[in-house]
Amino acid sequence: MSEYIEHDPGSTSAGLTEKKYFTFGSRENGLTLESGSSIGPLTIAYETLGTLSRKKDNAILVTHALSGDSHMAGCYTAKDPKPGWWDIMIGPGKGIDTDKYFVICSNVLGGCMGTSGPSSINPSTGCQYGLQFPVVTIGDMVKAQKRLIDHLGVEKLLSVIGGSIGGMQVLEWSVRYPEMLASAVPLATTTRHSALAIAFNEIGRQAIMTDPNWNKGAYYDGPKPDLGLAVARMVGHVTYLSDEAMRNKFGRRLQNRSDFSFNFDVDFQVESYLRYQGAKFVQRFDANSFLYITKAADYFDLSAQHGGGSEIEAFSRARAKFLVVSFTSDWLYPTYQSKAMVKAMKKNGLDVSFCEITAECGHDAFLLPNDRLSRLIRSFLERVARHERK
Repeated sequence: MSEYIEHDPGSTSAGLTEKKYFTFGSRENGLTLESGSSIGPLTIAYETLGTLSRKKDNAILVTHALSGDSHMAGCYTAKDPKPGWWDIMIGPGKGIDTDKYFVICSNVLGGCMGTSGPSSINPSTGCQYGLQFPVVTIGDMVKAQKRLIDHLGVEKLLSVIGGSIGGMQVLEWSVRYPEMLASAVPLATTTRHSALAIAFNEIGRQAIMTDPNWNKGAYYDGPKPDLGLAVARMVGHVTYLSDEAMRNKFGRRLQNRSDFSFNFDVDFQVESYLRYQGAKFVQRFDANSFLYITKAADYFDLSAQHGGGSEIEAFSRARAKFLVVSFTSDWLYPTYQSKAMVKAMKKNGLDVSFCEITAECGHDAFLLPNDRLSRLIRSFLERVARHERK
């Protein structure tokens, strides 16, 4: 997930928002994880936009990708220069209309933006968890989100919507808590990582763990593994783009020079861009959270975890209406993977809509302004809402 955070000049803002916190569980009675470990107390950072209806039938959960957080849209103050990460999609009159829907977004378990993660204080030691934080899965993230939804008094979600790793959470919701979803919108995602996707994540993790400052995850009182995290971000950023997008954006143009330097300084614009992205990322993200979240994504396998190895069997649990969207230039989670999940859904007789959107910008296309995607989501939600009101 790149830094595509833009105001939409053609529409109104979702307005001011506030980060809130929900804490549950205890050391003796925490959240039981798929690994068999337990963690508690556990805090979830979340934000809401719109108003919950009297019947509590208009709630939508938005799930974020690797580097996102609970700040999905709107701003914290009137002078805040940056809106939330999906401001182009969420707000009055937008694809996810906050005049109609009560929209919830929480930071994932294992993250570093307010929800419990490796940088949180371990109540048993009084120090940051570091690698003492248990390994978590996409299923664990969804279990934690379920506790938040229960806390908010919502018995059934009108929809769960998310892209990339957020899309994995959408799929997990659809089979883990089928009775709680009227619909699900997985965007630019997969039911399990390919060897290629796992390989890129492992390169990123190795970049962090071989940084001398990583110190086996116990770096919070000293220098941080910024170099390793920056390299991990640079690798990840390449996977979020496409050959065409990089060719159009950078080509082989040089950065502030007319000829090669004949040393290892920055020569090309694309080198400068990646270094900038890496340097910016380390200012706001925790290296250990990068390890935990990418590992959770690599472990995710809907078929193995819910279908005994069969994708068809896994989706036999689902009841929701689905809108599945892929993008032509997404080589991280290519369209054939979305088509396979759609086929498995249809074999279970589920109500499924599928669209492959032509986009040259790669995996992160769902984060960029796209009228077709906005119309698709808006129309789909309106259809689901009408059906639920009957």
